[in-house]
Amino acid sequence: MKTKFMLAIAILIMTGCASQSDYKQAKKGGFGYTESKLSETQYRVHFKARGSDKGKAMDYAMLRAAELTLLGGYDWFVVTDRETLVDKETVQTSPTAGFSRRYARVTDCGVLTCRTSYHPTTQLETGVFIGGSQQSEIESILNIEIGKGTRPTSITSFDAREVRENLQPKIDD
Repeated sequence: MKTKFMLAIAILIMTGCASQSDYKQAKKGGFGYTESKLSETQYRVHFKARGSDKGKAMDYAMLRAAELTLLGGYDWFVVTDRETLVDKETVQTSPTAGFSRRYARVTDCGVLTCRTSYHPTTQLETGVFIGGSQQSEIESILNIEIGKGTRPTSITSFDAREVRENLQPKIDD
């Protein structure tokens, strides 16, 4: 009886989490979007999500860039720098104690190419882990410059209204 009750609670929690929109403002370093104003026409946009869907994280960072552009009364934005970070953690199925060395994979994408590098991390682990799983987080970071009038002809310039229309999450009625 107790096992069925715990299973029902777990299903309710997972269903509640699944129904929340991924596209939202991040709170206290959590999942969602944040931005930093660098100058009057320059911003850094972050989008952090669970999982490893690079396309989705990049789309939502672009969507936030478009929203910032339009909120400021501007028409277009240019992506001046782009970076995507993927952090994967594997939870083991047996009891462990001690130090572990993991490698964080970092993918830096510029205007034309991407570069992947691995950085070692060391951490102390203790405890008993039941059931194995792999958890991932992905973060897409864009530096943008916004403007009005005629859009630059660069392949990294975007019409903010078009981006918002094409990438806005669809809400089912």
